[in-house]
Amino acid sequence: MAPQNLATQLTALVVDDDIINRKIHQRLLESVGVQNQGVKNGKEAVDIHCRGQRFDLILMDMDMPIMNGIEATKELRSMGIRSMIVGVSSRCTEAEILKFMEAGLNDYHEKPLNTAKLSSILDNINPNFTSD
Repeated sequence: MAPQNLATQLTALVVDDDIINRKIHQRLLESVGVQNQGVKNGKEAVDIHCRGQRFDLILMDMDMPIMNGIEATKELRSMGIRSMIVGVSSRCTEAEILKFMEAGLNDYHEKPLNTAKLSSILDNINPNFTSD
């Protein structure tokens, strides 16, 4: 049974080359009723937007082959994409996080995300969101 909350109206794109992390984040989003899909690198994230798809939230890994999260975030912002882009990474120095944020992120969290972190992110998109 899907939770009865306003998150059911939200959509998300999970961008991560690690299939396990991608699936964890997709299942976490599904558990709170957020429709989502996953791609394995930044180029796929850019391509999906070039085909006209839009998302309320993009969870963006930093280290990926083909196009990393910093390059993809810059490209999406240059295309006028206004989705909330949240960087998620497991190994970042403060300087790397700053560089990632400067690329156009709205927020950054260490991975893996958990329910509390996700609720905080969704609350910033939709203040009426509740994870009850």
